[in-house]
Amino acid sequence: MTSAFDPGPSGDTFPCGQCGAKLGYDAGTQAMKCPYCGFQQAVPHGAGGHVREIPIEEGMRLAARGYGTPVAQVSCRECGATVNVPPGEQTATCTFCRSHQVLAQQSAGTAIRPESVVPFKVDKNSANHRFEEWLGSLWFRPNDLKKMAKVEGFAGVYVPYWTFDARVDSSWTAEAGYHYYETETYTDEQGNRQTRQVQKTRWEPARGRRTDTFDDVIVCASKGLPENLGDSFRTFNTGELTPYRPEFLAGWRAEAYAIDLMPAWDTGQTIMGSTQWSRCRSDVPGDEQRNLHVDNHFSHVTFKHVLLPVWIAAYRYQDKPFQFLVNGQTGEVIGKAPYSFWKIFFFVLFLVAVVAGIAVVMNGRTSKSSSSSDARTPASLPAKAPSRSGR
Repeated sequence: MTSAFDPGPSGDTFPCGQCGAKLGYDAGTQAMKCPYCGFQQAVPHGAGGHVREIPIEEGMRLAARGYGTPVAQVSCRECGATVNVPPGEQTATCTFCRSHQVLAQQSAGTAIRPESVVPFKVDKNSANHRFEEWLGSLWFRPNDLKKMAKVEGFAGVYVPYWTFDARVDSSWTAEAGYHYYETETYTDEQGNRQTRQVQKTRWEPARGRRTDTFDDVIVCASKGLPENLGDSFRTFNTGELTPYRPEFLAGWRAEAYAIDLMPAWDTGQTIMGSTQWSRCRSDVPGDEQRNLHVDNHFSHVTFKHVLLPVWIAAYRYQDKPFQFLVNGQTGEVIGKAPYSFWKIFFFVLFLVAVVAGIAVVMNGRTSKSSSSSDARTPASLPAKAPSRSGR
């Protein structure tokens, strides 16, 4: 595994207290561990021992900058991801898309520092096992997919997210529809006069207000992950966020955020606004509604820049990048895989053959039933009366 954050806050490495080698963060034990002698050391708590929420109005001024440790960056020209790596590391491929179009560049050190991190809990062996189970459950995939995934392997990466807390005061207006019934007279097909109950709707103006609070609405700030996959990991348990320490990232890579704070807050407002619209909709009285309009006022807004753990298996199939992700906290697996044309083709042929077979059998039964009916028809006819002309 490539180390992305070996230097400590002062530029030093994390030396083993027993043999002097470099310690790395171990997901299995959730402690600093020496890869040579097995010595373990607990990760110190962050400053203050708690995760800080920063008011968004003062965020750009109050937020710390950089990672508190020297880092270099590798930028991918294809997917746009920027990954932090140790100074001097030679990286030939992109962690996210396996492209070879990577460019080394020096970190400016002006990005907002991560406020907190969810440390890796799922180790590489467990991630591989969950990934193989997921691959085995897929249908219509190329036969060599599993082999290719094993060749490329997994990379543990801390993916950047923003989290937002806010109070939202919502006011809404709508038209509330109340059902009532009237008796209607009509003429049926036989020409008879009938009556029936017909539903009508009475529309009345309605309005209301509500106040809700949001805690840790997360917005993915990655450029390496496709948007639909990054957003699928909204189920991270942010209750396990730990104040940022470089020790957690020793031995792991971390992507630099590609979506800045304020554009991310725009997305956060959209997420909260959508939730508020649904809540206000449920507040509208009556049996149905129309023309719902919701105005939201956001206040007490705070944010955190956080790093969340993801195992990534990226490979290229027919020159297209595909990614499989394992949540490094919960073990949840999501991803995309190419389809096999020939497997789908032969399955369709099989279905066509089955349908054709059923049609032949049903046709045969219908023909047999028709023949049997024709054979019985003469016997069912009445006997012809004898002629009386000879009398």
